[in-house]
Amino acid sequence: MAIIYYPAIIEHAGKGYSVFFPDLPGCTSAGASVQEAARNAEEALAGHLLVSAEHGDTLPPPSDLGAIPVDPEVEEAARVLVRAEMPGKSVRINITLDEGLVAAIDRIAPNRSRFLADAARMVLLSHQASA
Repeated sequence: MAIIYYPAIIEHAGKGYSVFFPDLPGCTSAGASVQEAARNAEEALAGHLLVSAEHGDTLPPPSDLGAIPVDPEVEEAARVLVRAEMPGKSVRINITLDEGLVAAIDRIAPNRSRFLADAARMVLLSHQASA
């Protein structure tokens, strides 16, 4: 997967902070502190890119952080670059699983591949968070 950085604006929002991505309308996040908002922005961006890829949407290239005009109606707390991995092309693999585990997956998931990919992403994120 290729690494990409999208600019995000963190703004004051009542008792916390909200985040939006000027290049990606609808991709938003929030947090109680600037740091929490920035961390949550990474998760929001990853989800947005994944859903966009699943739907075949074309994503705009990231803007230069300094080229984004200041909106006088936005009380900016920070401007940050948020890191994400661009989803790649699906690759067919052959795996072996216990038949009971396969049956349990089939009971709750209409798509085994998506279920296993989502589970792998969750484990990888938890490892990154604890590292």
